[in-house]
Amino acid sequence: MMIELAREDYYKALPLLDQVKINTMFAGVVLRQHIPGHVYVDSRENPCAFYVAHPYRMSLLFGDSGDDSFTHGLYDYITNQSAARQQMEWLQADPAGEWSGVIDSMLTSHNDSLENRGLSPENLENKKIQRNTRVNFSFDRNAYLDAKRNFPRHKEPVVNLTKELFYAQSGSVVPRFFWRDAEHFAEKGVGYSLLSEGEVASSSFSAFLTASQLEIGIETADTHRGKGYATSVCSALIDYCLERNLEPVWACRLENKGSYNLAQKLGFRPSVTLPYYRLPV
Repeated sequence: MMIELAREDYYKALPLLDQVKINTMFAGVVLRQHIPGHVYVDSRENPCAFYVAHPYRMSLLFGDSGDDSFTHGLYDYITNQSAARQQMEWLQADPAGEWSGVIDSMLTSHNDSLENRGLSPENLENKKIQRNTRVNFSFDRNAYLDAKRNFPRHKEPVVNLTKELFYAQSGSVVPRFFWRDAEHFAEKGVGYSLLSEGEVASSSFSAFLTASQLEIGIETADTHRGKGYATSVCSALIDYCLERNLEPVWACRLENKGSYNLAQKLGFRPSVTLPYYRLPV
């Protein structure tokens, strides 16, 4: 079974997390208790397998895949057999281990079991585990500086994303999903918003931040897309990083063509791809 780890024991996962060679910043903020999440393990006393769930419906699986009890619990969790999850989740696994093969086997078993349940085509798709692709990028400073010369220049102002603007951006990738509250963001985070007629049209912000890296979150309101606003606010945040010797970090689904293409426009280059599983409710 998957055993929920007490918060005071989250530190036990950190040495192994440091060995995972993909972007794990979202898991790190949970394990360091910067924001609340959930951590499941194979053993409370001497855990070797870890499942870290971030409140933004992202999760990371890493460590030893040899514990049958944990694997059975994992199957129940990702298929939601016991209705333990109240929302869908996006799962990635350490590609250096054997977990992707384990999950692929579970995906096949679960999805095959749905075929004879008489579900409507739409309901069938919603109940399936879906395999997408996660892309990690590396930042090319020179490519960014070259591209920046041709970025659009807007009359609309780009301003600091303050505590007062914390809740102002509409959309699904917004600061409130990555920080405890406006005060937490104002104290520890950074971001920029572009204002159009007094309305927050686009925002770029630190989704995760360490002493050396800043992972970029970006959102543009539906009515303001296609105007180049995302480029402007992301460029402001990248400049902030370069001025402070922070590495800008970008990751997204390959299927999210808007984010994927914007990353490359900003000087990011795809460096790692790995399976990204959409877990049903």
